[in-house]
Amino acid sequence: MRVAIAGAGAVGRSIARELIMNGHDILLIDKNPDSIKPERVPDAEWLLADSCEMSSLEEARLDQCDVVIAATGDDKANLVTSLLAKTEFGVPRTVGRVNHPNNEWLFTEAWGVDVNVSTPRIMSALVEEAVTVGDLVRLFTFRQGNANLVEMTLPADSPYVGKPAGLIPFPENCALVTILRDGQVYVPDAEQPVEAGDELLFVVSSDIEDNLERILAPSGHGG
Repeated sequence: MRVAIAGAGAVGRSIARELIMNGHDILLIDKNPDSIKPERVPDAEWLLADSCEMSSLEEARLDQCDVVIAATGDDKANLVTSLLAKTEFGVPRTVGRVNHPNNEWLFTEAWGVDVNVSTPRIMSALVEEAVTVGDLVRLFTFRQGNANLVEMTLPADSPYVGKPAGLIPFPENCALVTILRDGQVYVPDAEQPVEAGDELLFVVSSDIEDNLERILAPSGHGG
C-alpha cells in the first residue's frame, strides 16, 4: 500500500516508521526545509513541498496513493490536504489529525476526511483508561461507518473472566479486534480466553456501546 503523510514532524515520522515496518511504501511531505531529514526515516520517500498546493500533490503522485494522512500541526493545512486528496485525486482513504478540540467538528466527509484522529481526545482517553476499569473508553470515531474504536479494561468480577472469547455473547455490530495483556498483543480468536485486567479493543456501533458494557461489566464500574 502506498501512503502519503503530510507533515514530517515527530508525529508524521512515527507514523511512517510504523507503516514501513508493516511493509507499506511511504512518502513524507513537508514544506519546512528543516523538517526534511531523510536520515531519520531512511526507507521513506521525502518531498519538500506544500501539501496545500495542487502542484505539490501532483508532484507527489497522490493519484497513486491508497491512503493520505494529514498529520501536520496546523488544522487548516490538514483540512485542505484531506479535501484536495479526496476531491482532486480520488484517494480512497484519508486520515486527518485534529490538533485543537474546537476544530474537531470540521473534520468530516464534507472536508474529505474519512477518519479524524484527535490528539487531545486520545490523550484524555488514555488518562481516563489509566484510572477506570470496566468502563468503555472511546478512542476515536470512524466517520463512514457510524462506529467507534473503544477500549475496556476487563474487571475481575466480569462473568467472562477465564472464558474463551467465543463464548461471550457480543451484540451485533460489535467486533473484538485485539486483546492486550502484559505488553503482548493477542489475536482474539474464539478459543482465546480473556483475563481480568486485559485491555480489550472493539470496533462497535455507537448505539450499542452501553449494551457491550453491560455484558462485560454488569455490576457497573468507574464513575
